Formats: sequence, C-alpha cells, structure tokens
Amino acid sequence: MKTILIICIAFMAFSFKQDAKTQLVTIKTSAECGECKERIESKLNYTKGIVFSELDYKTQVLTVKFKPSKITLDQIKQIVSDLGYDADDVKANVDAKKALPSCCQPHGMDK
Repeated sequence: MKTILIICIAFMAFSFKQDAKTQLVTIKTSAECGECKERIESKLNYTKGIVFSELDYKTQVLTVKFKPSKITLDQIKQIVSDLGYDADDVKANVDAKKALPSCCQPHGMDK
C-alpha cells in the first residue's frame, strides 16, 4: 500500500512539473465554420510541440496549449496563416485563403 501511495505522489509531482513547461494562449482567427474548425484543429493537434488546440468558430477564438521548448507562438500563428486564416496580427496566406471552400472564405457564412 505504501508503494502505491509513493508511486501516486511521484506521478502527480511529475504531472505538475510537465504542466509548468506548457503555455496556454488564445489567438483571434478569421475562421467561420465547422469545416474551418476541423481544418485548423487537425493540423495543429498533429504538430510537434502542441498539446491541444480548440477553435470556437462562433467567437473565432483558437485556444492552444503548447510546449515553448518545441514550438513558438509565432510558428503556431504561421501555421494558421498557411492554412488560409488570420491569426492575431499575422494575416492569412493569400493563396491558401483563395483555395479554401466558399464557406471558409471571409464572410462566406453570410452568403
């Protein structure tokens, strides 16, 4: 029983130490629909250094938890831009934006 308690405490300490090495940020995007959400989350959630990403397309806010030792905030914003979406002050890649489906184009959901 004592061994299990020690293992649990060690695991918890390790978990807290890992959390201290991550950063949580929010990024304002130009994403407008569920397809945008799928595209952005799919790319980011399979990117080295990103723990998780979640886009609320109704508010256009992307939440990303990442490891700054593996990837920078600027790199994350560039990935979003390369997908065709604005990411805070980083404007969307023009060619990627043009290649998006019509619903994902700026104001595409208004049509």
